[in-house]
Amino acid sequence: MFLERKLKDQSVWINIDSDSFKKNARIYQDYEIDKETIEYALDKNERAHMDYNRENGTVVFIYNVLNLATDKEYYETIPMTFVVQQGRLITISNQDNAYVVDMMKAYTEHHEPVSVYKFLFASLELISNSYYPVVERMDKRKDEINALLRQTTTKKHLFALSDLETSMVYLLAAAKQNHMLLEHIKSHGIYRRFDELETEQFEDAMIEARQLVSMTDLIAQVLSQLSGSYNNILNNNLNDNLTVLTIISVLLAVLAVITGFFGMNVPLPLSNDKNAWIYIVVISLIIWGLLTKLLKWLANKK
Repeated sequence: MFLERKLKDQSVWINIDSDSFKKNARIYQDYEIDKETIEYALDKNERAHMDYNRENGTVVFIYNVLNLATDKEYYETIPMTFVVQQGRLITISNQDNAYVVDMMKAYTEHHEPVSVYKFLFASLELISNSYYPVVERMDKRKDEINALLRQTTTKKHLFALSDLETSMVYLLAAAKQNHMLLEHIKSHGIYRRFDELETEQFEDAMIEARQLVSMTDLIAQVLSQLSGSYNNILNNNLNDNLTVLTIISVLLAVLAVITGFFGMNVPLPLSNDKNAWIYIVVISLIIWGLLTKLLKWLANKK
């Protein structure tokens, strides 16, 4: 989706759909975008970072945004490219992060024209804020799955917990990279060129990014502890089942030994007694009872 909006002091914001670069290879020349930046924009695995061109002053920002259009059972993040040129901000979007363009468009419609960097940092703050509803839903879902697992530990609930944990890994990594990018900007020379409004907006974006890191990190730790706890419970249940099966096999072995002994084709005591089977059953039951108490004592002792 191509979009152009006027900003403050004759500056403009231009959004270009990444598919346009695939269809028209000359478009990057029209907007003075180098091929390396195009590669960043088309790479879905690109990490968040900043690239400064000393020759023309162009600054490229790669920022992680949520992929709300995913068809998977967990959330992932995708990079979005922001190019700051002289009096122009260019965003390169695709169908997966088009909602960010809609938020930026709404910002321009409900606010007075602002400078390029103020608009950029306001957009980064909007992106950070877009994480919160998803993180809050995941936190609520975590409590629901935990309550279900306390009732019955099933594969379905464990898979749901695993999907949440996977989502939080992606979200936490993305939040940390975004925060590191803002820290990099603050230590870069361009930070000293910001005016008061731009600096204030940058600090707001930094606060939101830092808060997002803390929030996702806390939930990720809780999910990790829950996953570890239920793994320990499953291991204990497995040990208990193995203990029960061992006790049953030992008890059955007693009967096998006794019946096998009397099944030998040799003269044996009580072999001519018609009540011999009664004696064998009674002896087996007595031995079973003694072994059961002994094995229970050994199991409880552990």
